[in-house]
Amino acid sequence: VQLVESGGGLVQAGGSLRLSCAASGFTLDLYAVGWFRQAPGKEREGVSCISSSDGATYYADSVKGRFTISSDKSKNTVYLQMNSLKPEDTAVYYCAADRRALFALRAGVVTWDYDYWGQGTQVTISS
Repeated sequence: VQLVESGGGLVQAGGSLRLSCAASGFTLDLYAVGWFRQAPGKEREGVSCISSSDGATYYADSVKGRFTISSDKSKNTVYLQMNSLKPEDTAVYYCAADRRALFALRAGVVTWDYDYWGQGTQVTISS
């Protein structure tokens, strides 16, 4: 299982970015994919996750209405569209995959205990 993030960068507050998480070694139907972020001096937090098999998604309150998670199974890639970005969104963003999280999400339960992780991509929002 390998995950590679891309799409990070520096944008002004109010701007947008789209992060990509290219997956290999597994198919999206069999794993939940989540986006996490970690800001300097803060704990890692779960931002959003998706079950590509049935389209179930979840968003943390801090990003609800501004971020959209989606998947393209033909490309085995999960995206995180981030709009109306704020300086407090500045962090390293990681994608991760997990089988148990898939079953939990399908059942309406969100768990952030993921097994497989990408290397992260930096997102910096200037005020």
